[in-house]
Amino acid sequence: MAIISCPACNKPISDKAKSCSHCNYEFGDASAEDIQRKLSMQRYNKIQKLQNQSMIAILLFIVGCYFVFLGDFPNDEQGLMMYNGAVFVTTIGFIWYAINRVRITLTKRS
Repeated sequence: MAIISCPACNKPISDKAKSCSHCNYEFGDASAEDIQRKLSMQRYNKIQKLQNQSMIAILLFIVGCYFVFLGDFPNDEQGLMMYNGAVFVTTIGFIWYAINRVRITLTKRS
């Protein structure tokens, strides 16, 4: 019995184990090529999820900008709350998009 590194999390595991006890990555009797293919597919799926989240963030940003710049809010307390809500949505969309772009870049590098 030898100690090897898990292909998914790089933590030490037994070479006889069918799955990693740390991350539950199941590799069983897979060859090195199969493990690499599975890791590549997991990375691809993660990037796709992050890109979908980025699209939602862009939509939030656009909708917020539309209401901030083209919204016809009344000049009362309710109009001020609506304007502040639109600014909040714009800000959240922008920050969420920026964070997702950083996450995508870090995922592609690893």
